[in-house]
Amino acid sequence: MNPLEVYQQFRTPYYAYNLDLLNQTLQEAKQQADKHGFHIHYAIKANANPTIVQAINVKGFGADCVSGNEVKFALSSGFTPEKIAFAGVGKTDEEIAIGLQNDIFSFNCESIPELQVINKLAKQENKIANIALRINPNVNAKTHHYITTGLEENKFGISTWEFSTLLDTLAECKNCKVVGLHFHIGSQIQDLAVFKNLCVKVNQVQTWFAEHKLWFEHINVGGGLGVNYENPEQEPIPDFTQYFQTFADCLHLQPNQTLHFELGRALVAQCGKLITKAVFVKQGIQTNFVIVDAGM
Repeated sequence: MNPLEVYQQFRTPYYAYNLDLLNQTLQEAKQQADKHGFHIHYAIKANANPTIVQAINVKGFGADCVSGNEVKFALSSGFTPEKIAFAGVGKTDEEIAIGLQNDIFSFNCESIPELQVINKLAKQENKIANIALRINPNVNAKTHHYITTGLEENKFGISTWEFSTLLDTLAECKNCKVVGLHFHIGSQIQDLAVFKNLCVKVNQVQTWFAEHKLWFEHINVGGGLGVNYENPEQEPIPDFTQYFQTFADCLHLQPNQTLHFELGRALVAQCGKLITKAVFVKQGIQTNFVIVDAGM
């Protein structure tokens, strides 16, 4: 049966997933990451379909969450707390409490005020919160400006000019344990030179903190690896080999330090199709519009 006959069996619109391609992609990503001892956390925001998420959990990946409900969903999907990273600039007290109560791998802390709130809530819970400081490296991701997150004009992360204040705040936060540094500069990045630039900034930031007697168990460089939307059939699986090799070559890890990634789109985008049907053709002056039943 050809794909068109398969798709015509179901009422549109719907999503169709190629689980064979998903598993091939996951296997390739894991194999290339394992070569370097790197760790992958799946960004659940990319696709929270339970079947997709279960397949990823089976491969032994961690989870990257951006809400309290995503943390709950990750736990109910079988991800262990020590593999769950919790990011996001607007964590509420209730969401932070979920992470604290489950002793998650890390809160990717986006600001000094967030650090102070986590410390206060951790004290109330009689907990020590694992913190990865999200740093804004001011690196141009060379992608769409709406999905660029690593420039100083963006709302994400702690900027370098705040570092002195950050050190003073950390000294006061007795219920926070700083275990890592976190970076994420944007999404759908296809120019690997961008990640080389990120590595340079990570090395500089690490050096600054080391000079101020602060070391980290792990570095988390986020995700952002793009996929080929123009010719998806020609490149169904991203080039994980060169992606991870870029970090292996350019990022200087300290002894016993681990490197973590938060990949989403690169793992799942190409395995899915939105199946829709044309219902009208609307004629315009210079352009005709095909109206589909999956229109938004």
